[in-house]
Amino acid sequence: MSKVISFQIPKSENTFIQYQEDRGKHFYNNLHLHPQAQLTLIVEGRGQLLVGDYVGRFEQGDMYLLAESIPHVFRSDADYFQEESDLKIGGNTIFFDFKAVSKAFAEVEDFFELTHLNEKITGSFKIIGDTKDEIAKVVYRFGDYSGLTRLSHCIHILSLLDFNSDDLVALNQIPVMRSMTERDGRRMDQVMRFILDNSTRQISLEEVAEQAYMSKEAFCRFFKLRTRRTFTQYVQQLRITEAKKLLLETDKSISEISYKVGFQTLSHFNKTFKSLTEMTPKDWRKLE
Repeated sequence: MSKVISFQIPKSENTFIQYQEDRGKHFYNNLHLHPQAQLTLIVEGRGQLLVGDYVGRFEQGDMYLLAESIPHVFRSDADYFQEESDLKIGGNTIFFDFKAVSKAFAEVEDFFELTHLNEKITGSFKIIGDTKDEIAKVVYRFGDYSGLTRLSHCIHILSLLDFNSDDLVALNQIPVMRSMTERDGRRMDQVMRFILDNSTRQISLEEVAEQAYMSKEAFCRFFKLRTRRTFTQYVQQLRITEAKKLLLETDKSISEISYKVGFQTLSHFNKTFKSLTEMTPKDWRKLE
């Protein structure tokens, strides 16, 4: 049986709901997984979200629903890690242990939909629109609730999750492989940290393979199996994600941004940006 990466939610084995508030200088920055599904509201802060095979950005007000046992990390931007920075983060997260509730209500027909809800959470979702607004009202105050009141609010939140609605945006296009051994988890964490810290410079395949203590060939197979992208494709996605942020938040020239995020030529940047976003960098900037 696979072991999860070294991260556990402090809880009783018989607890369906666990609530956590994160406050501080930056979010927990190790790639990790746990056997509970989670709903996270970003109260404050921004950075890169890596979950399964998805790479994107998160910011204040965003809400995400993540499947159980899916590798993920909310990695705060680099300026949150600087000692002199006064930036802060905040996140409210509800963890759902569907295995615990299934044990309790397996024979009760009224709870059938609840005990099988995890089967619909097959990857990761960004929750938007009216659904996000309704859930956020509860999540902001969830720490004030206890007992049956907490349970009733939790069931209300889950009842609002309509997986056929446009308000639940699937971040993973196909179901994500969830199982990962503890050893593979440590390898992926080391690799992802290295890639994130060095994505703005040219990284050789040899360098990143060394982080996983693998040959180039073995690493390529290992990496693509777990991200569904080649190493080059993954780095390009990270760079374009960062470029999208800079295009909207700074007045740097497109050429300057392309070099800053790690592209050696402007033409390669423009071509890659268009292929991943279906827009040119210039058109993306007009979205501001």
